[in-house]
Amino acid sequence: MNFRIDDEVQVIAGADRGHRGKILKIDRKKNKLVVEGAGRVWKHVRKSQKNPQGGRLNKEMPISASNVMLIDPSTGNPTKVGVRFLADGSKERFAKKSGTSIGKIAPARAGHANKS
Repeated sequence: MNFRIDDEVQVIAGADRGHRGKILKIDRKKNKLVVEGAGRVWKHVRKSQKNPQGGRLNKEMPISASNVMLIDPSTGNPTKVGVRFLADGSKERFAKKSGTSIGKIAPARAGHANKS
């Protein structure tokens, strides 16, 4: 999963299809994301000392990572994400549609550097 917190994504499937928002939380084991404003549900809360009023809370629930696409920073459209090694051996994410770099994800390593 090539997503990071604070990436802007668009929901491509489900009830919130077309919604854009930032990633708030990532669960890599379950392959799920919490996207700002997407997957909202009502949670009924009993009265307690922590919540003396009780009532209904509106909160975001996790959605599958396969139902979102990253927004290309150069075009503003959804795109797939690829990973490539640069000449110095560092690893970066890039937008498959435009080839634009999204940011480095690993420092330079001699084993992956171009030797030419």
